[in-house]
Amino acid sequence: MNDMELEQLIAAWLDGRLTETESEVLQQRLRESEESRARFLVYAELDVGLRQMAGGELNLPQLPSPDFSNEPTSVPFWSGMNLLKLATAALLLLVVGMQAYQIGKRNADEIVATPEIKEKTISGHAMIRRMADVQWKQDSKVYREGDVVSAGLLQFNQGIAEIDFFCGATVIVDGPAQLEIESDWSLRLIEGRIRANVPPAARGFAVKVADSEVIDLGTEFVLDVSESNAWIKVVDGEVALKGGSHDGQHLKTGEGQSLLGAGVDQDSFDDLSTLSDVQRRHDKEQNQLFEKWKSSVEKLKSDKRIIAYYPIGMLGKERTVKNAASTGSELDGRLVGLVDQGAGRFGPVSTGLGFKRPGSRVRVRLDGTYQKFTFACWVRIDSLDHKYNALFMGDGYENGEPHWQILGDGKLMFSVMVDDTPGSGHGKHPEARLHKIYYSKPIWDVSLSGKWMHLAATYDPERRLVHQYVNGEEVSKETITDEFFVEQLKIGPAEIGNWGQPLRDSPWFAIRNLNGAIDELAIFDAALSGDEVRQIYDNGKPFHDNSNSFRNQ
Repeated sequence: MNDMELEQLIAAWLDGRLTETESEVLQQRLRESEESRARFLVYAELDVGLRQMAGGELNLPQLPSPDFSNEPTSVPFWSGMNLLKLATAALLLLVVGMQAYQIGKRNADEIVATPEIKEKTISGHAMIRRMADVQWKQDSKVYREGDVVSAGLLQFNQGIAEIDFFCGATVIVDGPAQLEIESDWSLRLIEGRIRANVPPAARGFAVKVADSEVIDLGTEFVLDVSESNAWIKVVDGEVALKGGSHDGQHLKTGEGQSLLGAGVDQDSFDDLSTLSDVQRRHDKEQNQLFEKWKSSVEKLKSDKRIIAYYPIGMLGKERTVKNAASTGSELDGRLVGLVDQGAGRFGPVSTGLGFKRPGSRVRVRLDGTYQKFTFACWVRIDSLDHKYNALFMGDGYENGEPHWQILGDGKLMFSVMVDDTPGSGHGKHPEARLHKIYYSKPIWDVSLSGKWMHLAATYDPERRLVHQYVNGEEVSKETITDEFFVEQLKIGPAEIGNWGQPLRDSPWFAIRNLNGAIDELAIFDAALSGDEVRQIYDNGKPFHDNSNSFRNQ
């Protein structure tokens, strides 16, 4: 059979015109030729893409498909199917709701416009680039590095913050300070000292002080404002003053002007922070917090309740993730695939493991039986690309094995298999197994992209409770009912950051790699209390924190 004949058979199958004899011929070709199977899937995916644009409905041969009413299990539901059905099952994972058509038979003008998809938006005018020693004013809104800053007051009692406005201007704020963010192009300084660096792209950036407005004309300038005084000095370039008694005045390099009161000593600007000062103080703070965390590691790894402990922040360049607990090196993890080893939550002094590629994972094997579980880790989520995004996953998902994941809508989800007998579950598929997923409320959205968070889940059959935490704060609590009670727990072969099911009789694996990074993972044969979870968070947080809400992290 030549390529043209193969393509004609594939087109007939996609169009629903394949006869029984032609079907046997096509299946034989797919069984014998890997190249033919690859070509089949290429055309199938091409058809899918065009059907997505056309908004059609599915009209494929009726073949067995998995039940998606709940989380899929690892059972090879396509075991024993022929290769054509294998390919079709993979295709069904992508094309539910679309209709096949005859390749090459339709004209481009028959393809309708794609349905409108609501675009995601974030409200804000600037972003916190770096901070050091910041102590936020009580009851004020709390920001962390990488946060988008919305309109409104920004207030802190001490420390230093570097703020990038979306117009391109950078403002360094020395505390105590109080300022009001107005737009991408303006702020009002109520109290504090700032250094504004405004490149040509941001010319026109304005800072409002008292009854005046400082309009940048491509410059660097400093401001010192208190309740009774306000003073400006141009470090380099030029500014224009608008409004008040100085309306129309221009100041150039080296010139200063009192805008309110008797003014200030211009020498007071000499110690105003620069970009290099921010970097130096920021690095010093990160190193101090890193050393504090390393001290806590020594205590945590000696906890007799711990199953395995991976303080990834001290990984180095090896492909082995060391188990620091007394349970030994047999529980070490192995990096598989292109796992990114980048800066961890303490910056360049620490290490985080990234799993952006579908094949990336850390393999572990934790044999034995357990009575309770606590899973805790630091994680940075860049985006939730999949329906299920793995944190820690038991391979086979058999009786007593855990799955810890993040749903695509930002909810935490923790589950333990109750009965892996086919048909024991509540799903429509005859292979469904009995398990219960415990969800939190949504704890992540795009505004938290790239930010480090501490996550924890406790599973306590004795007290019949499942708790989930974010940054030491409880976000969900559910009862384990009799139907879903599991007395004996286990893990066995498992993965950090992915779920590959490598022991299955199939090359296919679920795409659940975490698009982000993990920088510490602890697993306990115990259900830690809320205070204990909070202590782990406090010992390991990479920032000073005087707030109680995980949303402010």
